[in-house]
Order: sequence, then C-alpha cells, then structure tokens
Amino acid sequence: MGATVADYMVRNVQCVTPDMTVSQVREKIISSNFHGFPIVENDYLLGFITAKELLSHIDLPNAKMREVMSPGTLCAIPSMSIDDATRVLFRYGLRNLPVVDENKKIVGIISNIDIVRSQIEKSRPGKVMSVKNFMEQQNGVRMKVYNQDVYIDQVIPTQKEVYMDELIGRQYEIKRGLNEPLIVIKRLNGYLLVDGHHRMMAAKRMKLSTFKAIVLEPNDMHVELGLEKTAERWGLKTLDDVKIIEGSKHPFMEITTMLLPKELGDGLNERLMTSSKAEGRKPPDS
Repeated sequence: MGATVADYMVRNVQCVTPDMTVSQVREKIISSNFHGFPIVENDYLLGFITAKELLSHIDLPNAKMREVMSPGTLCAIPSMSIDDATRVLFRYGLRNLPVVDENKKIVGIISNIDIVRSQIEKSRPGKVMSVKNFMEQQNGVRMKVYNQDVYIDQVIPTQKEVYMDELIGRQYEIKRGLNEPLIVIKRLNGYLLVDGHHRMMAAKRMKLSTFKAIVLEPNDMHVELGLEKTAERWGLKTLDDVKIIEGSKHPFMEITTMLLPKELGDGLNERLMTSSKAEGRKPPDS
C-alpha cells in the first residue's frame, strides 16, 4: 500500500473563524508564514481564504469572513493517496488542501511542502538495490532489506568528514519534518552507515535518539565487509570520530548559492535555522 494523506498531513492546523474580520485575518496572515487559512466553525470546514482573495476585500476591513468567503473548498480525506492529493494540488494550482473526516470536520492539512517531503523520503529503491547488489557481490553474502528506526549511538560512520553548512541545512529539514531514511548495514556491534552522514550528524547535534533507516542485514554476520575494513583503517568507530569542516561549503551549497552575492549565500543556512527556531514557537506550517 502506498503513502496516504494521513501519513504526511499536518494535524495541528491554524484556522480562522467565520466571525473574524478581514482586518483580523489580514493581520494573522502577515504575522505568519502562511498564504491562507481554512475557515472553520465548531471543527467543521466551511471554506478556505487565501491572501489573494483577501486583497479583493481589503477595502472592507470590518467585513466578516462569512460575508466575503466563497462557500466550500476543495479538500482531501486521510485515506486519499499522496499521488491523488498531488494531482489535486497540481491541477488547481493550490498550495494547501484541507483534510476532513467523514463528518466534514477538519483533521489536518496537506501542502506542497508535504508532497515534496513524501517524495524525498522515499529513499530511491534503485539506490538501495544498487548498494545491496554491490555489497553482496563484493563480500559473498546475501542481504535482506527492511525498515527500522535505529539508535543513533549504535551507528558506525564510513565517511571521515561532513560540512557544517550542510549540517545546518539538514537540521532545518529535520525540524520541518523531512526524515529521508538512512541506508545502513546491520553488524554485530551496531549499524554501518552507508548513506546519510550529514543527516545522522545533524540528528546527533539535535540530541535525537533514533532515526528512520533502511536496514540491509547479511545472512552471515561474521563476514567482515570491505566498507567495514575501510572505516577501521580510518579510525571511525563512532560519530564522534567524524570531522566537521567549518571553513568551506559543501559542494551542494556551493552550487546552490553560486548566483547569490557572497554575503547572502554565506548567511543562507543561518537564516534557515533562525526561521526554524521562530517556527518552533508557533504551531507547524499549514
């Protein structure tokens, strides 16, 4: 069964009531990061007001939402597939899709950001299978694959260095709910990290205890893997052995910011984290 709206929707939804005025809703939009709000009364979804629609009534600051709102709105149900929700958002050019239960009461909201998150979190099957096939051929073992949360203090790195700017970006993503799974190999003494070093180090800095992972488990746990030998040669036993590089940019950020003035590019991730901290004092993005 594929991912559903219930898997990715935001459940703590910021709403407005039909008795709020144009002026009150305008101030609510200005003081938030949102582009509009569901209109809700006694938990029932009545409609949705966007910033663009609000502008058409800006000369009526004291008018109430029930007087200016368009009745009804497109919506989703929790069991709807992510693919179908994506189609609705795409077809109608929407940023957000309220989610209602069988009684038409609002239970969540799903946005373009959540759709992107759902796609990124699907660690590509091709990547996992490539790792699996390579490890099996190189080490003469067979591996089974399954999903599991792994303890961060049991993860064994195989990469010597990570970049501070990318760590900051990853922390921001994790705070926003993006949890692209790691790829790890189960060992007798922990989990050998194949893919996701920046994610893992960011999670460690955030003092998280576990992280989602796709686990490859060999049929013979006593075979020493080539990747394991390399990690031992580099002296990598725990995440504390990974060096954090602060003086230069991760190649991804170097490319991403190459058209920005240097002062803007250098401060990009810092602004992300400042925004994330501010959001931590408010309900999640709707």
